[in-house]
Amino acid sequence: MLAQKLTFSQLLAQAILRLVGWEATGSFPNISKYILVGAPHTSNWDFPLTMLLMFAKGVRFNWVAKQSLFRWPFKSLFHRLGGIPVKRDRANNFVGQIVEAFERSSHLIIAISPEGTRSLVTRWKTGFYYMAVGAKVPLVLGFVDYKLRQVGVGPVVYPSNDIEETFAQLRHFYADKTGKYPHKQGEITPAQ
Repeated sequence: MLAQKLTFSQLLAQAILRLVGWEATGSFPNISKYILVGAPHTSNWDFPLTMLLMFAKGVRFNWVAKQSLFRWPFKSLFHRLGGIPVKRDRANNFVGQIVEAFERSSHLIIAISPEGTRSLVTRWKTGFYYMAVGAKVPLVLGFVDYKLRQVGVGPVVYPSNDIEETFAQLRHFYADKTGKYPHKQGEITPAQ
């Protein structure tokens, strides 16, 4: 089997990561639809590292962020990079909208941070889980580990209808991943 030739953007992203002392690890699965879980999320630096991972691995995905970030001068750039602005009130039924987007698409990867913010959270939000269950798509575990200076992709988790069972798998994987500010990492248990 021949090795795939890397694109300029892949080579550039890998070079930038090496230059700043980071490494992109793991491989994105060959699955057409999934939720890419992004954790831990404790710093603004998580975003550029994740974008470098996307370019380094040559995989295009969408990501969600609060709507207030999508303003000048970044609005156009964030949209081109796959950003989806989200209003944070429950009236919008964001989970249902994402489930419908998966149903309409033949290929869709959406990255979501279960912590939902860089600030301290006590427990993970559960929207990503309900999106995956509703759309019948797996979770792919992405991470930023400041201790090892790695940004990468881990295993595929097929969420069961038992949220506690699924969260136990997530806890196991993320147990040794360290955010930039570890004291801000949320407990990997479902928010009530």
